[in-house]
Amino acid sequence: MGNELDGKAVVVTGAGRGLGEAYAMHAARAGAAVVVNDVDGDLAERVAERIRDYGGRAVASAHTVADPTEAEKIVGVCVAEFGRLDGLVNNAGLNYEALPWDDDPDAIRRLVEVNLLGVIYTGTAAMRAMRERGGGGSIVNVSSGAFLGQRKLATYSATKGAVASLSCSWALDLETEGIRVNAVCPVAHTRMVWKSERSLRAIPADRVPGKVAPLVLFLLSDAAAGITGQVVRCNGRQLHLIGQPHFKPPILESDSWDAGSVERAFTGVLQAHLEPYGLEKRMPPRLRELVEPSQAV
Repeated sequence: MGNELDGKAVVVTGAGRGLGEAYAMHAARAGAAVVVNDVDGDLAERVAERIRDYGGRAVASAHTVADPTEAEKIVGVCVAEFGRLDGLVNNAGLNYEALPWDDDPDAIRRLVEVNLLGVIYTGTAAMRAMRERGGGGSIVNVSSGAFLGQRKLATYSATKGAVASLSCSWALDLETEGIRVNAVCPVAHTRMVWKSERSLRAIPADRVPGKVAPLVLFLLSDAAAGITGQVVRCNGRQLHLIGQPHFKPPILESDSWDAGSVERAFTGVLQAHLEPYGLEKRMPPRLRELVEPSQAV
């Protein structure tokens, strides 16, 4: 690890442990001054102290991203302590499994407040600080491959899909300001994984957060100049871009669609183009009905 972030100041939210801690440690070792943010102030201070023990610069913040005033204070700590803000990693997040019909409204609200509103509040505070300094900087939002759809994670998946869309919109808005915005979809063996037997089976213990952190370090650095509006997935072994949603051909046209003509479109041309859905790429039942008899022959 070199000096990729030498002279820069970076905020990492949700950095008290797991992936956030790895992002903060990598940024500090690359020369950045770091605000280690976590609602658990003791954990934040522990990581900040580790960074200082290595000879780096770091301060802890226990403000919550889920409140716009508190989110402003996270950014304010960075500007007050280090005189600038060059990078933000919007990592703070919650996760839990629930069948959608059993999901608890209070739990849904808390998750949305942290995973989506927290990204918006902290991100907009950061971009204001970057613009006041004359522009330039990098925002890395943490999304998830779950945004493609995953069982028992509907609310979580929805927030992460929103974060991916938000990142692309911000990239458009901020390009003329010289501020890059990208989203990452990390896969690592963390505390969140322990809550799900399916995830424990799918994510080996050797996929540690430190194997994902170099991607975030790169996106924060000047080496990533010209890269914005991208959604990137890394699971420690694989690194790849996630394609942007698009209007899929064929595109049928009619001067006046009615229920009958829509039905004919779906039983005709569009039926063969139905999309597999979810992270597991499940085939729509109508396509399964067409495929499975032929497989049985």
